[in-house]
Amino acid sequence: MSDLIVNGQRYALDAQVGRSLASVLREDIGLIGTKIACNEGHCGACTVLLDGVPTLSCITLVHTVGEREVTTIEGLRDHPLVESFVRADALQCGFCTPGQIVSASALVEANPHPSREEVRHAMAGNICRCGAYPKIEEAVLTWQD
Repeated sequence: MSDLIVNGQRYALDAQVGRSLASVLREDIGLIGTKIACNEGHCGACTVLLDGVPTLSCITLVHTVGEREVTTIEGLRDHPLVESFVRADALQCGFCTPGQIVSASALVEANPHPSREEVRHAMAGNICRCGAYPKIEEAVLTWQD
């Protein structure tokens, strides 16, 4: 039995060693906003924040998380980036959007006014199969407008 702190709430879990954080979030806690796509840490769809740092939850073993704070897309529900992504039409299929917003939130927390190059660098680990990158960049660059 171990505790997991997710979006400010503590969950008592009985997760087997070797289970991914993504699977526990989705299957045990019911937070399905975190997507599992490649399940190998290549695409970024499963990105969550661990103590504010973007982390690929599909390759993070839940038993290694400990007392660190996990923030999922559900925990960012009221973040201005969500509205910015909608306003910029920065999604097509939407599958990658939770991971994109989570990564972008870490960027704007550290640098509220990033350059286009800084956005590209910070978001490089998030793949969009639809190719919405220009709109995603626009959403991150205009999140405070």
